[in-house]
Amino acid sequence: MGFGHWEASHTMTLHNDPSQASAYTRREFLHSGLTMASAAVAVPHFLQRSAFALPTAAAGLSSIAGVNEDRILVVCQLGGGNDGLNTVIPFRQDAYYRARPGIALRGEDQLLQLSRLGSNGSEGLALHRAMSGVKSLYDDGLCALVQGVGYPNPNRSHFKSMDIWQTADTSGVGDGWLGRYIDAECCGYGKGESGKDDGSSETINPPIAIGRTAPLALEGARVKPVAFETPDLFRWMGEDVHDSLVDPYEKLAQQGVTPGTDPHSNAAFLMRTTLDAQVSSDQIRQAVSRQPLVRYPNSGFARQLQMVASMIRSGLKTRIYYVTHGGFDTHSGQGGSNGRHAQLLQQFSDGVKAFYDDLKAQENDGRVMTMCFSEFGRRVSQNASGGTDHGTAAPMFLLGPMVKAGVTGLHPSLTDLDQGDLKYKIDFRSVYSDVLGAWLGAKNPGEILEGRFKATRVVKG
Repeated sequence: MGFGHWEASHTMTLHNDPSQASAYTRREFLHSGLTMASAAVAVPHFLQRSAFALPTAAAGLSSIAGVNEDRILVVCQLGGGNDGLNTVIPFRQDAYYRARPGIALRGEDQLLQLSRLGSNGSEGLALHRAMSGVKSLYDDGLCALVQGVGYPNPNRSHFKSMDIWQTADTSGVGDGWLGRYIDAECCGYGKGESGKDDGSSETINPPIAIGRTAPLALEGARVKPVAFETPDLFRWMGEDVHDSLVDPYEKLAQQGVTPGTDPHSNAAFLMRTTLDAQVSSDQIRQAVSRQPLVRYPNSGFARQLQMVASMIRSGLKTRIYYVTHGGFDTHSGQGGSNGRHAQLLQQFSDGVKAFYDDLKAQENDGRVMTMCFSEFGRRVSQNASGGTDHGTAAPMFLLGPMVKAGVTGLHPSLTDLDQGDLKYKIDFRSVYSDVLGAWLGAKNPGEILEGRFKATRVVKG
């Protein structure tokens, strides 16, 4: 394949018209005079998966009008359904201990009690002892905890619920909510009356996901995300296939669009695509190769955040990053303070703490907000296997100096349940609305989310 996993292969500066993407397919290129062998290795998915247009600044400007390019959102997905009740513990409620006799957390050696809870009935909350890193961020005013987040008629399927969270639609169908944001807020600038990109202006990068595939949340109708597991995979690999592919590729990458070539021709498209792919790969691999300013924990999740911090430090014009920490489907052997769930929470907590320490050392912490969610919580009562089954509402964490630190919302009742599950208090799209409007500067979050949702005001204006 070409540049790594070219689910990861979308480049950063393509200028083709997305409405014509379907025209640049295998059939069209067979009619061009270009070498298809080298083209297939250089740009496999560009030609068959809607080589996308990126937003550009107006001619002569370095930024896009109305878009705050200085602000960055990092989305952290806790995959598998994190047990919110053993993450944020209502330790003063007897119902919690009755429902979880084997896995409930007790005492100061297992709990990190939270301050700044206010007088809204949210007293008596603590974090899991493994979350000392998040507790430190909380105490420093860098963590907002939103309680009881969910949606109407909850779905307990991992796949369907994740689709719902990622589309911001309870049908789970459509483009991703962040993809729609980028489409709505960033596209269409820097184009003349013809709608064609003038090619003279600077661009911002598409969203970047660390992983084998890009999440649905980042998929828009016009802008497509980049996804890669490691920077080593994000490169042109034609030379690994056969030496004969090197020279044709290098010629394409070095010459750019030949003067006199029709800028809208297949030849020009392939030349731009090849050059842009090379530039994108070089930029990202160079950024990620930099040593971090702090020591990160030795976990896969921490390494994802380290890569993101390195890209931010290097000045990439990416505004949205996506990382995933999986394994939270704890149906058995969940344990209390030292079980599998505790290990996962510690990896999450230590990772985000190192991430913000790194950002602070870079003097970039004020630019970066992190939003952490899971597709659902777990049931209130433990099961017979010492674990918890799929549930509904769960807490979210928002991190950074721009959040209103402390607890937002009331903890759901442990006795007034929905078929054994918590009843949600805050629609997750209310949090999205705040992130879009108050942080990312969306002009109309309601249009992006296709509905209006009560503001949580968890992000400072």
